[in-house]
Amino acid sequence: MTTPTAPEPRNTQPLSGQGALITGGSRGIGRAIAARLAADGAVVVITYATDHASAETLVAEITAQGGRARAVQLDLAVPEQFDRVFTTADQAFRDAGVDGLSVLVANAGIMAQAPIDELSVDEWDRIMATNARGAFLTVQHGARRLRDHGRIITMSTIGTAWPSAGEAAYAASKAAIEQITRVASRELGHRGITANTVSLGPTETDLLRAGAPPEALDGAAAMTALGRIGRPSDVADLVALLVHPDNGWMTGQNIHADGGLT
Repeated sequence: MTTPTAPEPRNTQPLSGQGALITGGSRGIGRAIAARLAADGAVVVITYATDHASAETLVAEITAQGGRARAVQLDLAVPEQFDRVFTTADQAFRDAGVDGLSVLVANAGIMAQAPIDELSVDEWDRIMATNARGAFLTVQHGARRLRDHGRIITMSTIGTAWPSAGEAAYAASKAAIEQITRVASRELGHRGITANTVSLGPTETDLLRAGAPPEALDGAAAMTALGRIGRPSDVADLVALLVHPDNGWMTGQNIHADGGLT
C-alpha cells in the first residue's frame, strides 16, 4: 500500500526575492495593493503625487511588519520624472538584494467629471496627460526593466464598458490604458511577461465617499451580485492573484472587479 504523500507547505510569501513598483501607492487602493504585495514578500517601491506623509507612514508600517519599502514622488503628467523614479526603484531593489523589477502596478491616476459640451480642451489634455500618457510611460519604462516572467497590472474602470454622464475624458483615458495593456501583452509575451487590466467598480475609498452621496453608494451596492461595494482589500487580493508566479498563462485580459455589477 502506498503511503500518501504529505502536501507541500503553502508558500506564504510567493513574491519573496521580487521587486514591485506601485504607482499611486500611498492611499486607498494603491496602499492596499502595496501592503499586500509587501506581505507576500516583495520589496515594494510606491510613488505618490503630493501626500508625502501618507507614503512615509505606509513605508514605516511595512517596515515594522518585517517588510521592505521605499517611497518616491512622481507626477504622472511630467515625463521627465519617470527615469528618476525607475532608477530609484532599481537602487532600492539592489539595496535589498533583489535582482530588479518583477511586478509593475500602474495604479495612479485622477478623476474628473464634466459634460462634453462644457469640457475644456485644457481639462481634456490634463486628464489624458495624467491617466493615459502617464500609464503609457509607466508601462514603457517598466517594460525596459522588467525581469523575464514579470507581471504588469494596469488599473481601469467599468466606466469604459458602462459609462456615466460626465465621464467622457475619464473613460477615454482609461480606455487608452486598456489598449496599451493589451498591446503590451503581445509585445512582451515572448519573455514570459504577462500584462492584464483590472477594471474597478465602486470601491470604498475616501475619494469615493467624498464624491458620491450615501444614497448613490447604497444604490450601487444593491445592484451588485454580492450586495456591497468593493473594498481596497478586495482589489489587492485580486492583484496578488494576478501577479503570483504561478499565474503565467493569463495575459491580455480585462478583469472586472465589481462584485458582479456588470
